[in-house]
Amino acid sequence: MATRTAPHRLAGRFEAAYPYLLLTVTMLCWAGNWVIGRAARDVIPPAELTFFRWILAAACLAPFAIPRLKGKAAVIRRNALLIATLSIFGAAFFQVAVYTGLHYTSAINAVLMNSVTPLMIIGVAWLLDGERVTPRQLLGMLLSFIGIFIIIFQGDPETLLHLRINTGDLIIFFTLPAWALYCVLLRRVSKELDTLTLLFLISLCCIAVLAPAFWIEQQFIEPARFSLPGLAIVLYTGILASFLAYLCWNRGIELIGPNRAGFTTHLLPAFATLLAVALLGETLHAYHLVGIAVILLGVWLASSARKKKVADPLD
Repeated sequence: MATRTAPHRLAGRFEAAYPYLLLTVTMLCWAGNWVIGRAARDVIPPAELTFFRWILAAACLAPFAIPRLKGKAAVIRRNALLIATLSIFGAAFFQVAVYTGLHYTSAINAVLMNSVTPLMIIGVAWLLDGERVTPRQLLGMLLSFIGIFIIIFQGDPETLLHLRINTGDLIIFFTLPAWALYCVLLRRVSKELDTLTLLFLISLCCIAVLAPAFWIEQQFIEPARFSLPGLAIVLYTGILASFLAYLCWNRGIELIGPNRAGFTTHLLPAFATLLAVALLGETLHAYHLVGIAVILLGVWLASSARKKKVADPLD
């Protein structure tokens, strides 16, 4: 009898672990995107990388999304302005700014600061939707911002006194509200548009928005570079960080819901830090550990007080 039930037990354990495996793959792909964004600084300019990333993502999504567009013209028109806003802030501007910031700061600094995003979402939801902010959430926000400052100023108060701030850190920090805005506005999209179709439409809009930015970049800032390393970076960001990661994230949420799935986002800084140390030779300092500990304490305080958690839909 035991031998007969063993396969069923194994199948049951795999079924329970499967959603978390998908979500772990998502976090690993997104962590790689931050590390590759740092490595890409001498290989491919930010607007060029983002432009071709979304071209490739759209190409991968097209076979799945195009058949679903049938009969959706009216709902797309009603949501056109919202889709455009999502594309500009959540994909085009956000990713170009992140890749730009990674030209000047380490991947470890950038991804640890990104950990404060859940609190940015709380703040934007309060501003736009009037969602109630509790004292516990305010304390969590304050703690997390203290953690951010510890990382930016490298745990050295003299850095604050002399205003020696890394340009890349500032770019990353002031870019995060754009992603928070994306996450909050995403809830306003009509349920008639499924997630794959929406991402495909966002990809197309990103291509249109980024085309002039790419042209301006290559004409006046930095010429386009075509190389095998650049091609490899585009393939990773387009296929793994955009297409595959989003499919895994979407399926994981379907299986276990956004609340439990949201906890896996804390794997992102862990994976990215390990990758940055292993692949880029970056150094993990004590102030990084202190900063991320304070950030995560703040996130825990704020998110544990919420009835609903907003999940990051894509990176």
